[in-house]
Amino acid sequence: MSAPHLDSPLVSTQWLADHLGTEGLVVLDATVLLYTQPNGRPGYLGGHESYIVNGHVPGAVFADVIEELSDPEERYPFTRPDAERFATAVGALGVDNDTTVVVYDAVVGQWASRVWWLFRAFGYDRVAVLDGGLDKWVAENRPVDIGHVEATPRVFTAAPRPELWASKAEVAAIVAGEAPGALVCGIPAKEFTGEAGTRARKGHIPGSVSAPAGQLVDRETNAIAPTERLTALFAPVLREERVVTYCNGGIAAASDALALTLLGHRNVAIYDESLNEWAADADAPLVTTAAA
Repeated sequence: MSAPHLDSPLVSTQWLADHLGTEGLVVLDATVLLYTQPNGRPGYLGGHESYIVNGHVPGAVFADVIEELSDPEERYPFTRPDAERFATAVGALGVDNDTTVVVYDAVVGQWASRVWWLFRAFGYDRVAVLDGGLDKWVAENRPVDIGHVEATPRVFTAAPRPELWASKAEVAAIVAGEAPGALVCGIPAKEFTGEAGTRARKGHIPGSVSAPAGQLVDRETNAIAPTERLTALFAPVLREERVVTYCNGGIAAASDALALTLLGHRNVAIYDESLNEWAADADAPLVTTAAA
């Protein structure tokens, strides 16, 4: 039996329920939990304990975004791994180059979107995000299992697509009008304006369009917002030749990248280091604005 076919980078809870247990399908739980550190700055915890204790989609394997699907040796948190590290990590999750992958998280989908983007950036498109994630699955009274699921290791071969990543130099060229493209920022609205945030230098990169990851989903269902709403939000950049998304560390930016892809844009990249790198450079411009 061949793995189930995907028509979109987004699948419904009903689609997953219909295909759960199918040969060649691997479901990944990519949950990462946010907490506030004693210094007031945000911190992140892997969601494995919640996955075990609070439950997960039956058969889902836990994907550790913090340690295994990032490079913890790099300067900034959640920096993408190299091809070898990524291939080893997803192979250990039971994924090979014939697998259909559905990934979800227990928040607003940005961690699942990040894993989806990593697969794309390493040359693999048979991956989709579960629309509404675990919240929607549970709200619909669908089955949930407790405990750890051990994957059967496979061999995965990565084929990097470097064009899916943007460098600081490219972003600077876009800001200066020396390169084609538009910028989309996925951080919360008050961080975008500079009214809030924990960085020493607040605000956003000049010329950016604000598209907070939390606004891309319906607050009641956690499902992706209607196409009309997404189109309105991204209207200023939809006709641009290239769109670069960013946030604080390349995670919320993946939600924007997913939404743009769903809207049909075919030249989207993520600035992986995002504001972690940009704001650390005193010479890199940032804009603060009054609240709307």
